[in-house]
Amino acid sequence: MSGYRLAVCAEMVFLDLPFAERVERIARLGFEVEMWGWATKDIDALTKTGATISSMTGYLTGTLADPDGAEELLRTARQSLEVAERLDCPRLNVHGTGLDDKGLPVIPAAVVTPPMWLTAARTLGRLAELGERAGRVFTLENLNTAVDHPGTPFATAADTLALVEAVGSPHLRMNLDLYHAQIGEGNLVELVERALPHVGEIQVADVPGRREPGTGEIHYPAVAAALDRLGYEGVVGLEGWASGDPEEALERFRRAFTVA
Repeated sequence: MSGYRLAVCAEMVFLDLPFAERVERIARLGFEVEMWGWATKDIDALTKTGATISSMTGYLTGTLADPDGAEELLRTARQSLEVAERLDCPRLNVHGTGLDDKGLPVIPAAVVTPPMWLTAARTLGRLAELGERAGRVFTLENLNTAVDHPGTPFATAADTLALVEAVGSPHLRMNLDLYHAQIGEGNLVELVERALPHVGEIQVADVPGRREPGTGEIHYPAVAAALDRLGYEGVVGLEGWASGDPEEALERFRRAFTVA
């Protein structure tokens, strides 16, 4: 058996159920649970589900690369850490800039300038210090700009990895999203090999459509074999829509990442 664990994003499956019931259903099926923003959630109800919440969004508003936005990101990151403590959630996810309800950047950037890089690295260093004091890990997620998140700065896996490496803290890791990486960069196994020492978690969905493995072009069993060969012991999270019955979609995900 592989050493990694499987999680499912409750924002994208069992959509006919209230959120806490989605979390319970995913946990009953044997998965850890990931969620996005906490501000609209009943945190007390989530604490009673008994589920392992393995990842959540680590800020409400703010950006990495301008001073005012950075202060706002850090302010809401502190609030997020308090919620993570209540949920016993080890990882908090951030992006290059805040995203609106359509996934679009609140401050788009066609060009990322050298001062933006420096400000982003300093902001992430301060974020890592917050994580260290709280005993939590912040993860910086790569995104794609071609389909889902046009105009997002620091979106590529290469850029995200460069920032994480620059900070050099165990409390700032990369959330390597292979769905986004396939759209933007490809060469997924090589990317996993390069990034894995800096990875805090891995997220997956197939391309196109952002649905469960087996519905698109990515051969995820090969990725699973690479993770097993490399000794990955973290979480692989399905952040994708179900193509049909959600339970069957989750079973397809499990089968794709089951290494004999």
